[in-house]
Amino acid sequence: MRRHTPIMTALAAAAALAATIGFATTGASAGTGHAARGLPRHVFAPYFETYDTSDGSPAALARESGAKYLTFAFIETAQAGSCTAYWNGDTSEPISSSSFGRDISAIQAAGGDVIPSFGGYTADTTGTDIADSCTSVPAIAQVYENVITTYHVSRIDLDVEGDSLTDTAGINRRNEAIAQVESWAAAHGRGIQFSYTLPSLTTGLDAAGEAVLENAIADGARFSVVNLLTFDYYIGTEQDMAADTETAASGLYRQLRTLFPDSHPAQLWPMVGITEMPGIDDYGPDETFTQADAAIVRNWAWSRGISTLSFWALQRDNGSCPGTKGAGACSGIAQPTWYFSHAFEPFTR
Repeated sequence: MRRHTPIMTALAAAAALAATIGFATTGASAGTGHAARGLPRHVFAPYFETYDTSDGSPAALARESGAKYLTFAFIETAQAGSCTAYWNGDTSEPISSSSFGRDISAIQAAGGDVIPSFGGYTADTTGTDIADSCTSVPAIAQVYENVITTYHVSRIDLDVEGDSLTDTAGINRRNEAIAQVESWAAAHGRGIQFSYTLPSLTTGLDAAGEAVLENAIADGARFSVVNLLTFDYYIGTEQDMAADTETAASGLYRQLRTLFPDSHPAQLWPMVGITEMPGIDDYGPDETFTQADAAIVRNWAWSRGISTLSFWALQRDNGSCPGTKGAGACSGIAQPTWYFSHAFEPFTR
């Protein structure tokens, strides 16, 4: 779907937005005694590459970097057509306490939390995102619920890129499953949010990204945050990455205002999230997010009331490979270790 016209009446949009902000419900899960703490109003939650623990466990790196909240990437199926999800599609890493359970508990005990993320570019281009892979909406919803009850988390992130942006059946299944999980959470007194992570132009979402949100609204799925991937523009000229972030996020705000025409700016800006790629992104040196850019973006995000600030990824926050683009374990620029984590850390409050 590449629709541009909002599909809700103003009254319905206002009602949906009111339900969108915050949790589907709050309180402890019936029969478990566990309650999701909930995320701060403004949270810095960089991505952690769960497929690379060579530099240490996520709990250890969270302590070292000062990033109390982490977004764990990614959960996907082992092969297309499956309804069983694993961390990184690795059948040795099921959704259970044996996979990252100790680290997640340690992060939570230290006052932080994790945001499990489904999808990602690889899954989204190989048919292994759970919503693209599995044709049963109840089965997809059950996977989301299993993640929530296993790890006692308060937000799930859905990273939709590549082919998943045009898989209309998968988009609809994903949103129907979100709506089912939110009904389940309300019935069990459990708080949960869903965020959508989507590619960005320098002006906001493209038509495919907008269509994902329109379908969510049509299916009654509440999304609390739309997280823009403010990198990998591939424009072909040298970019001011901080300025591009501001124009992209402002464009998203305008798109949300169209989707929810009766809403107030104080309701819409908190629905905006930003994920940077510190240093040199996959395109190359013309798209370099610098140390100076970090403070600019952090302060601008504060000034607008944006809720979520992130970057890809925690293991890249060091200067061990100057001049290298798109590296998985370093930023490609000369920098102190944990520079970007320390720069963004004060955003959480």
